[in-house]
Amino acid sequence: MAIPNIVIVGGGFAGVETARGLERALSPGQARVTLVSPTGYQLYLPLLPHVASGVVTPQSVAPSLRRILRRTELLPGGVVGVDPQAKVCVVRKITGGFVDLPYDYLVLTPGSVTRTFDIPGLQDEARGMKTLAQAVYLRDHVIAQLDLAAATSDEEERTARLQFVVVGGGYAGAETVACLQRLTTAAAKRYHPRIDPSLIKWHLVDVAPKLLPELGDKLGATALRMLTKRGVEISLGTSVASVTEDKVTLTDGRVLPSRTLVWTAGVAASPLVDSMGAETVRGRIVAEPDFTVPGLDGVFALGDAAAVPDLVKGDGSYCAPTAQHAARQGRHAAKNLAALLRGQPMAPYKHKDLGLVVDLGGYDAVSKPLGIGLKGFPAQVVARGYHLYALRTGAARFRTGANWLLNSVAGDDFVRTGFLSNRAGTLRDFEYTDVYLTPKEVAARTRPDSGEG
Repeated sequence: MAIPNIVIVGGGFAGVETARGLERALSPGQARVTLVSPTGYQLYLPLLPHVASGVVTPQSVAPSLRRILRRTELLPGGVVGVDPQAKVCVVRKITGGFVDLPYDYLVLTPGSVTRTFDIPGLQDEARGMKTLAQAVYLRDHVIAQLDLAAATSDEEERTARLQFVVVGGGYAGAETVACLQRLTTAAAKRYHPRIDPSLIKWHLVDVAPKLLPELGDKLGATALRMLTKRGVEISLGTSVASVTEDKVTLTDGRVLPSRTLVWTAGVAASPLVDSMGAETVRGRIVAEPDFTVPGLDGVFALGDAAAVPDLVKGDGSYCAPTAQHAARQGRHAAKNLAALLRGQPMAPYKHKDLGLVVDLGGYDAVSKPLGIGLKGFPAQVVARGYHLYALRTGAARFRTGANWLLNSVAGDDFVRTGFLSNRAGTLRDFEYTDVYLTPKEVAARTRPDSGEG
């Protein structure tokens, strides 16, 4: 009897935890597990602002999949379409070629992409913070603005290069503006005597009426005060109306001369979901509490791309697309798959959110572990302690801790790598949102005699 093929789509928190759990729960002969990922690492997303600001190195937050997984087969590429009827995934390899990958059980954890809107100029001018490459690119871009501002005698150009706009008042936006504001201020004071640090302007813009609503009113207000004290101008109830190469126009009518728009205004489920033909909720594929997808045999969905009922709240809502839920769902999915292969019943997923941590750099932080509100240094200790705990390997924890210590003692040299210096670095460049196949294209490839297409 042939052993079943389990294919896991995506190497994020949910995918990697599923693979790790299966390695522990199953013997080598019980199933063949393949993980499809375009990168050879598991990205620890919460520390991307630290990468962008140079506080930690990229490899510190990207532990190798081969260090984490011992028996799982790794296929370097991305799944761009799924045919549930034929039980085949269409994989676009990193070389650009395509391969069909059959499965008996499919674990969909493709994650999310940056959510965008139909704003003039946004697709061409916005920079994101969703991938490791984006964080490295953004660091280069911000440092380049300082270098170019110091070298020019044109006051209008200097003003635009020293004004930065970050959109998104959630924890990604707050941490990004906080970390990069510290970077530009320190760089100007240390290496750019021609730049008055007071000329560097950082704006945080969000359409929501409150900053960091996930943390509640009190801690959100505390974070707002911390950022405002450092000179960040925060505009709530406001969004971007349009953006060009050298200015950002806001919906309240203000025009900000700027060469940098960082877009962190939420996430959307991977476009892969659209190829499945399954029911969705706000773009996320609907899953049962045990992660099975109704109507799709052998398909499980979890993580950011899945709408998994939140049984703890019990109000009909779905689990939030957070790293915390994704990791725990992955571990639970592995137990369910192992139980299914053994003919045992699967269990529904239940997990109470343990809270959020927001690292604003230095001693500035706000955290809410287990519902307890913290601010300042205690919150910073909790935030960094949680990050070290959540990193998947000992090497990653050591590198990250050493990076934090070294940066606090020796500072930063603010060196540009020249990464993609001749390209615009758009969201599309980094997130490959235009490579996915339609259901008809998938069926035409996997079932050429079906008459589809």
